[in-house]
Amino acid sequence: MSTVVRISDEMVDEAKKYSHIEHRSLTGQIEYWTRIGKCAEENPDLTYSLIKDILLGVEELEHGEKSEYWFGKRK
Repeated sequence: MSTVVRISDEMVDEAKKYSHIEHRSLTGQIEYWTRIGKCAEENPDLTYSLIKDILLGVEELEHGEKSEYWFGKRK
């Protein structure tokens, strides 16, 4: 389901620039920023880099890319 949302011209221009750099659609870029911002608000102690890694991990799991994680040295 999609919904029409008004966004300032300045924000749209910024999103267009980043969408080209990141090879995302304009909508995809805005949705990406929204996910990052939501996660940052819910977890203020996390860094941007960690948030990106977490979202990447979630995306990989949703696409069946998973492997067992081993703590320390494996014997």
